[in-house]
Amino acid sequence: MAKYRGAVCRLCRREGVRLYLKGDRCYSAKCEIEKRPYPPGQQSQRRARRRVSDYGVQLREKQKLRRIYGVLERQFRRYFAQAEHSTRVTGEALLQALELRLDNVIYRLGMASSRAQARQLVSHGHCMVNDRLVSIASFQVRPGDSVAVRESSRSVPVIVQAVAAAGGRRMPTWMQIEGDAMRGRVVSVPTRDEIDTQIQEELVVEYYSR
Repeated sequence: MAKYRGAVCRLCRREGVRLYLKGDRCYSAKCEIEKRPYPPGQQSQRRARRRVSDYGVQLREKQKLRRIYGVLERQFRRYFAQAEHSTRVTGEALLQALELRLDNVIYRLGMASSRAQARQLVSHGHCMVNDRLVSIASFQVRPGDSVAVRESSRSVPVIVQAVAAAGGRRMPTWMQIEGDAMRGRVVSVPTRDEIDTQIQEELVVEYYSR
């Protein structure tokens, strides 16, 4: 499985916003974007003052969305192609496909502190969909599917800590917890209003429609 292996705090600094890639650290004063609110690189502060072209704005929005969900370029292009050929609005369909990834659902349910941690839990075999083991982070969860942590994995420290920390987190309206904090269900496909990702998806559509 290909994945980004560099420093994730550089990604937040490059986009100029918190992408919440490191879980609880992103909510604390240790967040790098609080210390150095400018892009990485020797000439970064000088470049930051330059006017950005329309193409540059579209590119940065695409990179921001891709990095939030931890998807590499080739896979992201496939998501866009599928969204473009769907009967729904392209930008909304793209966000819905990203939201219904298994790693994102695990994160949204509060079973992991970040999407990267959720992806690792899935690939290590800690998660189940409809009581069947699924180890593919990009697995598309459908409405009505039940998602849970394996019984034998419920004492794993990072999962226990994530569930405890997520107690005060607002649960998305398109999913619900079932029975205990380590099992949930996707109730419906999220609408754009139910997706809280701060992104202008129309700019991403414009980028790929050049």
